[in-house]
Amino acid sequence: MAAQSYQLFCMGNPLLDMQVTNGEELLKKYGLKSNDAILAEEKHAPIYRELVDNYKITYVAGGAAQNAARGAAYVLPPHSVVYTGCVGDDDLAEQLKEANKREGLDQVYLVKKGEKTGACAVIISGHDRSLVTTLAAAEKFEKEHLASPEVAPLIDAAKVYYVEGYFLTHGVESALEIAKKASEAGKIFVLNLSAPFIPQFFAVQLQQILPYCDVVIGNEAEAEAWASATGLPDKEDLAAVARAIATQPKSNASRPRTVVITHGPKSTTVVTSAEPESPKVFPVSPLKDEEIVDTNGAGDAFAGGFLGGLVLGKSIDECVEAGHKLGAMCVQQVGPQYKWPKVQIF
Repeated sequence: MAAQSYQLFCMGNPLLDMQVTNGEELLKKYGLKSNDAILAEEKHAPIYRELVDNYKITYVAGGAAQNAARGAAYVLPPHSVVYTGCVGDDDLAEQLKEANKREGLDQVYLVKKGEKTGACAVIISGHDRSLVTTLAAAEKFEKEHLASPEVAPLIDAAKVYYVEGYFLTHGVESALEIAKKASEAGKIFVLNLSAPFIPQFFAVQLQQILPYCDVVIGNEAEAEAWASATGLPDKEDLAAVARAIATQPKSNASRPRTVVITHGPKSTTVVTSAEPESPKVFPVSPLKDEEIVDTNGAGDAFAGGFLGGLVLGKSIDECVEAGHKLGAMCVQQVGPQYKWPKVQIF
């Protein structure tokens, strides 16, 4: 029997989100920003137990690239998308598999016996979300897994590849392996900046992988962090930041680099290296306050819609439009989830 092949191959840190609302006290207690994403330090360790003891938790399948992969699976035909990352042999991993199955996402996890699957505390306050992640098994991913008989053919067969910036904190060699393969084969490699701390503290890893990136997706806070880290004069000029990223050296010069910067309910800015002086701005149709449930996973949902468009060979304009639709759908659900019955996006 021929092995299943997928159009889109995604890689990241698989996490189970532990989501709570009215988290203002937690933000104060643990010194967290209301709209941020960080890796847990020692001082944050008690937060997970505190959520369990004192709050009503909603458990939702998370992990940035896994959320985006589920979003892409939502808009594409069944078995178009496969995802890899490292999990433990525990109940959390089973919950993630269940959530993936609902959206039609297949996974080829590296399973570490005796390890715990990673978790993310999601603290909702108003329309903001603060993410505190303990990677656990997720950072035990091994590059050898990509060469395994189960995974290698899937990488070879894919047309589009997606890696989250978070993965660069521990798995830059694995990310480079996929990025270089994509570049050499003239396929599309997409990187998400994921969080301000990635351009801030993992600039070296980012510079290593950027030459192989055909599409870079980020939000306004990540763009600003990139601008600060690289010394750009106007950190809030999103078109200028996108232009600076788009015109960085590129290994496969035959395909222009596209940089997409979202800005929550405001416009999305797109710059390509083919026309760096002609940024495109795409307005977002705003939702009413009462329509917004929470914003956890909205950026990943945008990436999922965008990736679905890329796989289907749609124009960048149509990819952005699909991203906006899926992002708007996601903020009307609890956590990174999508509407059922399915809504046709393309």
